[in-house]
Parts: sequence; structure tokens; C-alpha cells
Amino acid sequence: MIYTPINMTSMIITLMLTTLALYIFPHPLIFIVIGLIPFALWGMVNFSFYIVLAFVVFSFFRIHEVFPFLEPLKLPLLLALSALFVIFLRATISKNLNPYWCPQFTFLILFFLLVTIAIPFASNVAVAKNSWTGVYSKIILITFIVAWMMRQESHFITASRVFIFSGACVGIIALYNKLNNIGLVEGSRVTIGRDIGSLLGDPNDLALVLLYPMAFAIATFLEKSLSKFERFFSFSTFCILLYALLATQSRGGLLGFLAVISLFAYNRIRSKVLLFSGGAISMMILFIVAGISDRASGGAAEEGIDESAMGRLYAWEAAWNMALDNPIFGVGINNFYYNYFSYSTHWDGLNHAVHSTWFGVLAESGFVGFILFVSLIVSTLLMSLKMLKTIKTEHHTPGIRVALNAAPAGIIGFIVSGTFLTQGFIWPIYLQVALVIALNRYLQSKNQL
Repeated sequence: MIYTPINMTSMIITLMLTTLALYIFPHPLIFIVIGLIPFALWGMVNFSFYIVLAFVVFSFFRIHEVFPFLEPLKLPLLLALSALFVIFLRATISKNLNPYWCPQFTFLILFFLLVTIAIPFASNVAVAKNSWTGVYSKIILITFIVAWMMRQESHFITASRVFIFSGACVGIIALYNKLNNIGLVEGSRVTIGRDIGSLLGDPNDLALVLLYPMAFAIATFLEKSLSKFERFFSFSTFCILLYALLATQSRGGLLGFLAVISLFAYNRIRSKVLLFSGGAISMMILFIVAGISDRASGGAAEEGIDESAMGRLYAWEAAWNMALDNPIFGVGINNFYYNYFSYSTHWDGLNHAVHSTWFGVLAESGFVGFILFVSLIVSTLLMSLKMLKTIKTEHHTPGIRVALNAAPAGIIGFIVSGTFLTQGFIWPIYLQVALVIALNRYLQSKNQL
């Protein structure tokens, strides 16, 4: 028998746990439980990508909040611990994580270091520290891990299918809440888990979650070589996501949707006049169907520039003032809300969110952070567009073609919706960066780029 590092580690861990378990719980069944540990370790190492993917799905799509009966199981915490454990095993014991570097990682790590160094200088250090330790540091770590682990065609196929399925779950619950008047904001805007303080309790954040899997659903449906069932499921999911997105009445979400659709249409419609005129008509129809004019804020009842739009302008002005006053480090991650009173020229008695990724990053990380963040997005978009061109000359498998088509559409959707939605320090763009980097690495390994 050849004793590999993972085998030796399993034997040592098994021996230690057996001794400890027999001392604490002297029962013959303990031998069966301990005997399963090597198989569990083997499974965790060999299926480590799927453990990390499960953690990403629960963290971003908030599945445990979409289905509250899962909450007592503490699945996000268990998956987080499992993900960290398998990363440790692959990095130190089996040594098959195979990390690599690229320009996007340079922008990412510099931006992360700037945000980290800025914590002691934040206006509210406690808030910045909690945001960094609770969410952002995990997002950055998983971005690197997903990019390094995503190396097989099956990984891209599984990720695409899981994103589509998770989006369908969120969309169905959103439509259910809409039909039953559950958790509606302003009387008409749908949310999920608002009563339990879920991230999806904000219509704009819910729209963002619904928008992310849409590119994968469209790309899968348009891939004619896939099975009829998979294409039908993707089309059904697209319809669910669209209706749920309309129910949020989020203008940023609708503009992001139009951006995603536009890229697919641009590559398939020869007449650009037809494309742009059709896009303009579609935009008007979507805003009418979504009932934007019926919103309590930003609706037709408000004359001139509506209250919602003016609120954004005031918030963006405050963000600009924060950046001018703190050009190097900004006011600190997640600190915009707590600084609104000090930097806004229009105080209505309440602090407000920035409602813009770009102004949010500018305010909370300064001009230096803003340049690094934009460089990360632009370089990732250019890489995805470069890969998209290979579809015309290379023969990729259907699963890879879906990822190639979805990647740039997702980023463009983020860029457009990010103008009105705050998503600079949450999951979506970082997942897309990891996907593009991994896909580029995969094509290079296959000599297809």
C-alpha cells in the first residue's frame, strides 16, 4: 500500500479520535463511527468544490432565509466550517489546491488590503470591523478559492445549474409573497424574509439576487445542443425570475435585466436599428408592467424629479463629499449610512443608503479604492469579452459555451444595475470575477484561448 499524505493524515486523525472517543464514550459503536472518518475525509477532499459552492449558494441566495424551516440547521455555518476545513486539507495535506495569479487578483488583493488598512481610520470602527470579519473577508477568501478550485468542465456545468435552480427557488417564493401580500414594502414591492431581517427583505437587494442567475438561464436556453428538458427548465426559470423582478419594482434591477438581454440580442440581431428601437420600446413596456408609476416612492404621483430619484442624488452628493474629505481610505466599509448626516446637504431626519455601487465604493474606500475597484471590473469584463470571441472560432462543449455567454452578460448587468443598487462589498461581482478567471484558466489549459 502507498501511504500518501492524505492517507497518513487520516490514519493519525482516526487513531487520535478513537482514543479520545473511547475515553469519553466507551461504547463499541464508536469504532463504526470513527471508522467512517477516513471515508468522510476522502469525500470532502474529492468533492471540496461542491462544498464551497454550497456555501456560496447559501450565503448569496440566502436559501436558509428563503425557506425558514432550514434556519435551525445552521447550514451556512456548517458549510463555512466545512469549506475552511477542506481548503486547509487541500492546501496543506493533499497539496493539490494549485493556486495561481493573474492581473485581476492583483487589483482584488490591493483593494482588499486598502479596505482592511482603512478599518482603524473608519468613522465607525466597530461597524467597519464587523462588516469585514462577518462578510467581506469571507467573500474575498472564497473568490480566490472558487477561482482556484474551478478547473473541470463539470464544475462550470454544476455551477450554472445550481445558480439557475437557486434563482428559481428565490423567484417562486417572491411570487408567492406577492400573490399573498406577504412582506410588501410601500404596499406593492415584494420582499422575502423581511420579518426576520433577511438581506432579501429589501426589494432592491432581492432584485439583485434575482438578476444574477438570469444570464445563466438565458445562455442555457439559447444553447440548442442541450437537452429539451434543461432548456425548458431554464426558460421557465427565466420567466419566474422576470416576473419576480418586476414584482420588486426596482428600477436598477430592470435596467440590469435590459443590459443582460441586450448583450445576447446584440450578438444575434443583425439590424442594430431594430435592436435599439426594440430595446427602447421594451424598456417602456417593462416599466409599465412593473407598475413603477404606482410605487409609493418614485411613482407617477410625484411631480418633476420624484422623491426616490432626488434621494439618490442627495446620497450621491453625500458620497462625493465623503470621498473629498477622506480621499485615501474613505469613511470605511459599510460606514456610508452612519456618515450621511455629516455630509449630506439635505437632511430630512433620516440617514439613507447610497443606492449606487460606484458612489458607495468611492465614499467607503476613497479615490484609490475606487480606481482599484473599477480596474478590477473593467479588466474582468474585457477578459470575458475576449473569451466570448473564441466561440466563433473554437469548438467548445455546451457547458463551456453556456459559461462563456453568461459571464460577460452578468458583468454588464452588474455594471448597469450597480449604478442604482449597492453591491460593492457583497457577493455578486466577486463570484463573477472568480468565474471569469477560472474560465480563462480552463481555456488556457485546453489551448482554446
